[in-house]
Amino acid sequence: MNDMVYKIKADFLKALSHPVRLKIIEALKHGERSVGSLVKELGVEQSSLSRHLLALRDAGILQSRQERTTVYYSIRDHDVFQVLRPIAVLLRKKFKESERVLVTLGKK
Repeated sequence: MNDMVYKIKADFLKALSHPVRLKIIEALKHGERSVGSLVKELGVEQSSLSRHLLALRDAGILQSRQERTTVYYSIRDHDVFQVLRPIAVLLRKKFKESERVLVTLGKK
């Protein structure tokens, strides 16, 4: 049973582990967007974008709806940002530490 929990967690994190997917999530932070508008904003080929949107939807991060021929995507649960925020904090700390090391090396 515990192995299943780890697999579910790993699959969720794997869905977040691509730069384009993180860009998509940021682009949808303030509301739903059409696939066409995401293509323009992110500068990604539609076929590639569609694969990433599907992966995020399958992971339960996004939801979609269709209106005539246009598909719209939105964040299913904004709590995903509670996962991403601590990662940003950790990375800022890491980069500050690296910057201190580089400054120290430059003084020698």
